[in-house]
Amino acid sequence: MPILLLAWKSLLNRRVTALLTLLSIALSVALLLGVERLRHEARTSFANTLSGTDLIVGARSGPVQLLLYAVFRIGDATNNISWQSYQDIANLPGVAWSVPLSLGDSHHGYRVLGTTAAYFTRYRYARDRALALAQGEVFADLYDAVLGAEVAAKLGYRVGDEIVVAHGAGDVSFARHDDKPFRVAGILKPTGTPVDQTVHVSLEAIEAIHVDWQAGAPVPSVSISAEQTRELDLTPKAITAALIGLKSKIATFQVQRAINNYPEEPLLAILPGVALSQLWELIGIAENALLVVSAFVVLVGLVGMLTALLTSLSERRREMAILRSVGARPWHVFALIMGEAGVLTLLGVGLGLVLLYGLLLVSQPLLQGWFGIFVGLGAPGLGEWLLLAGLVLAGGLVGSIPAYLAYRHALVDGLSIRL
Repeated sequence: MPILLLAWKSLLNRRVTALLTLLSIALSVALLLGVERLRHEARTSFANTLSGTDLIVGARSGPVQLLLYAVFRIGDATNNISWQSYQDIANLPGVAWSVPLSLGDSHHGYRVLGTTAAYFTRYRYARDRALALAQGEVFADLYDAVLGAEVAAKLGYRVGDEIVVAHGAGDVSFARHDDKPFRVAGILKPTGTPVDQTVHVSLEAIEAIHVDWQAGAPVPSVSISAEQTRELDLTPKAITAALIGLKSKIATFQVQRAINNYPEEPLLAILPGVALSQLWELIGIAENALLVVSAFVVLVGLVGMLTALLTSLSERRREMAILRSVGARPWHVFALIMGEAGVLTLLGVGLGLVLLYGLLLVSQPLLQGWFGIFVGLGAPGLGEWLLLAGLVLAGGLVGSIPAYLAYRHALVDGLSIRL
């Protein structure tokens, strides 16, 4: 304990250098733990996007591509599924429920999803949590829309407001379905999933706004009003994908095989969990790159501490000699330098944790609003504690270098005058 007290007083005597070294270590620790926390929470957020769905069905492509456009609204389908094929799949013996999905339109950059009312009761996220309305109701009229929480918040919509859907991803004047506007019927509560960034309409509404369109453009000299459209048969001709729930988990592979071998058109059925694992394998390189960059930042912080201690050794030759002359042994000098390194490392780790949680507290609503990632403020997990333990150990190893050099200095080295 006297050695630690002496180390503390020694650092106070060199408070400016010690403070800069401490700040460098704290910033490094905050960055490393911040990246690790974001990586973990992003993975958890992705995994919580869809729950309770046994299979996702789409046109034959890649499992990751199907997962991205059907669940995360990223990218586009290579082809559609005919309505007859969807009905055949929904009527398979092992299928308990199915929810059709139709994508292709947008509203101010947000994807428009055509579906049925079953979507709001069957869709689950974050370990079987159901969707809930913050305001209004689900489709009561053909031209009703239900907005995700982010869409309503960012665009300032309320129940009863009018919105216009655009054809495709681009919101340009000639691609808008402005002759058939929608009314905001409901607004969903935040979920932290792509649902928050989606405009939901009925499948019939998707058909209605395209009755006088062909090949992605309005048919010349043909205009069918919104009221006239209500009298037409609006049974969908095709959908983009479907979510499937099974009566028994045992039948999963049997139903998947039946869909993949469907004779009428090439289809693909994927297990969401397996496809998600493949997705993380693809982006694992980016995760590792972030960790490597953070590790190098920590290394820079520790090298800064090493530089400060080594620089001070030359200036403290006389101090070390005086300690030796009053009875301190070489191991006392070694312990003093190690104590300084330990105090700097532990304080740096502690300050880094405080800095991290302060930044998370400020940025938490921004991360959830902009990226749909909820970063918790809970205690560090096992992986984070292991990182902290590794940092303390690395600080000790770095401190042992100047401590050993001080240990090797003879008493006469500090009392001699260097020219």
